[in-house]
Amino acid sequence: MFKQLQLSILVVIMSFVGLPQLIAQTLVSPNGMLSMDFNIIDDGVPTYQLQYKNQWVIKTSKLGFELFNDEHSLLNDFRLLGFEEDNLDETWYPVWGEESKIRNHYHELLIHLEQTTTLRKLNIRFRLFDEGLGFRYEFPEQKELTYFKIKEERTQFAMTDDHIAWWIPGDYDTQEYDYTQSKLSEISKHMQSSITENLSQTSFSMTGVQTSLQMKTKEGLYINIHEAALINYACMHLNLDEENFIFESWLTPDAVGVKGHIQAPSHTPWRTIIVSDDARDILASRMTLNLNEPCKIENTSWIRPCKYVGVWWEMITGKSEWSYTDDFSVIQLGKTDYTKAKPHGRHGATTAHVKEYIDFAAEHGFDGVLVEGWNQGWEDWFGHSKDYVFDFVTPYPDFDVDAIREYAQAKGVYMIMHHETSSSVRNYERHLDQAYQFMVHNDYPSVKSGYVGDIIPHGENHYSQWLVNHYQYALEKAADYQIMVNAHEAVRPTGICRTWPNLIANESARGTEYQSFGGSKPNHTTVLPFTRLIGGPMDYTPGIFENDLSKLNPDNSSWVNTTLVNQLSLYVTMSSPLQMAADLIENYQRFMDAFQFIKDVALDWEASKYIEAEPGAYLTVARKAKNSEQWFVGSTNGEQARNLQLKFDFLEKNKNYVATIYADGKDAHYRNNPQSYQIRKVIVNGKSKLSQYVASGGGMAISLTPATKEDIQSLKKL
Repeated sequence: MFKQLQLSILVVIMSFVGLPQLIAQTLVSPNGMLSMDFNIIDDGVPTYQLQYKNQWVIKTSKLGFELFNDEHSLLNDFRLLGFEEDNLDETWYPVWGEESKIRNHYHELLIHLEQTTTLRKLNIRFRLFDEGLGFRYEFPEQKELTYFKIKEERTQFAMTDDHIAWWIPGDYDTQEYDYTQSKLSEISKHMQSSITENLSQTSFSMTGVQTSLQMKTKEGLYINIHEAALINYACMHLNLDEENFIFESWLTPDAVGVKGHIQAPSHTPWRTIIVSDDARDILASRMTLNLNEPCKIENTSWIRPCKYVGVWWEMITGKSEWSYTDDFSVIQLGKTDYTKAKPHGRHGATTAHVKEYIDFAAEHGFDGVLVEGWNQGWEDWFGHSKDYVFDFVTPYPDFDVDAIREYAQAKGVYMIMHHETSSSVRNYERHLDQAYQFMVHNDYPSVKSGYVGDIIPHGENHYSQWLVNHYQYALEKAADYQIMVNAHEAVRPTGICRTWPNLIANESARGTEYQSFGGSKPNHTTVLPFTRLIGGPMDYTPGIFENDLSKLNPDNSSWVNTTLVNQLSLYVTMSSPLQMAADLIENYQRFMDAFQFIKDVALDWEASKYIEAEPGAYLTVARKAKNSEQWFVGSTNGEQARNLQLKFDFLEKNKNYVATIYADGKDAHYRNNPQSYQIRKVIVNGKSKLSQYVASGGGMAISLTPATKEDIQSLKKL
């Protein structure tokens, strides 16, 4: 498939002797289904094209950069110096994930360019996998290009037609939007209504959208655009030319409008395009992970999946509060004397209440307990541009750190720390070592960090290069202390969890909390696996059994727009090594038979089989637990009720299993009757088939365990 190295040498020689250059280069995927063409057109403009099974995916698209205070920039006037070809076929073993081993197989083309006027060198590295293309820019060491500032990255993604897209508005500060489904030509029409209120948001264009962007063509091709290995660079959005259906990269600027401060030698993140005529292949792709560097943590034994409960949902719904008192309108850490304050009685993070959650976790086999609102400063934490807002180590008077540590250790449960920064990033970095040391001393092996509100220093954005570097700094510093990180409101993931697997999860999307802020669309979780989850797992915080939130807080009229069984399905369809049972203890105690699935479901997987998928409509996945014979199936449904047809051919041949099926009741509906469900046990094997009703906003969940002789005798066969 590849030309010989002699041809690469020949191209270099030809360029120096002034002979006509061989400019067009073709790269073909290992399975031959994808082909990418690189060319230099017009006035020395680098371009690429992409085909899948002889169908155009990306038409001729330009590559390059516009620089600040530079009359030449890096847009044109390029000639080909040479190229190099390579390939790789390896298998690597993730610390945790959707499979126990991952194949990394690609063909590579490295293009060497030179700008004829300035003699600047620019390389573009393409890697073509069976499921897609990744490419990045590389700036080699050279005297002609050392330090420079990016005004715009001009990477194009030229679509072939007016595709259907599932998108959220482009925004420098939040990804917490519901997804809109529309044609590309209709994005601007729907933009205003798609921008819903958030505590920090900065939109930039009526046609700007965020990645990962999922699309579908009229011919049935599924196309996903994202980025991989976002390190020391600004987060990429996409801005659409609606007339010509051309997306162009749009980087997040810093406080002074610069979109990248670059020092050569360096490189950009990978720009990724995943494509298939089967939606399941988008979900099964590991290309984003494969484009990241191998694990940099030598000893990973301390990194372990976690199923947890916690003092959180009650604050989100307004039943309890993070703060301790109403006596103070202004807090000065180290000066405000909380011992003289009268508690307002609504504080959630009390020693007695936390012990209740520790007891519940221990009784039902959960690993950890999250507690928010334990530390001083919540009375004026938001909306005041306050720099010194938290110190991350000083508890409220009613939260006994020592007593909680000893109680949790005695129960075999570990505590999960909460570091809300109020987006005062400089303050967090000042306290980071002390905060991590406090965690180690008090047996908190994992932290949930938060960046609510506008960034301090003022003018910075959540997804600018400076903030991306901060998130990475906090992650790597955590690894020094053997701490796992679950970052909320941070930049959306791009596969960095391969390199730093202590990044156990992110939020970085519209999570369950928005069900308490007016609700999310019933099909929201049928879109997320095609978009947000492409870059890494999400701390979605599922498991809400009570839909009517006025029962928790009479002032909250929100409704959770799913059925109860839909909530169960999310533990499988939205795979994550960090999963919360987010509802209140008393709500689980009302439905202990359904709660059993949350207790049983695994977090780390040997293998994953994608049974059926259609973005925005439905998703069914079967996963085998690592180091176990158990399988779990989850099916998450959109707004249209349907009959699911499931074959159990993923099971081991000639082996019987007990299938515990959690299904929507025949009268279930996310709005009218969400708590209607049925549970039944049957015997199945690899030849079994199931036809199951799935409600609007509903789902299905199945646990599969090898059957004993007694099981086979006592249970019916499906």
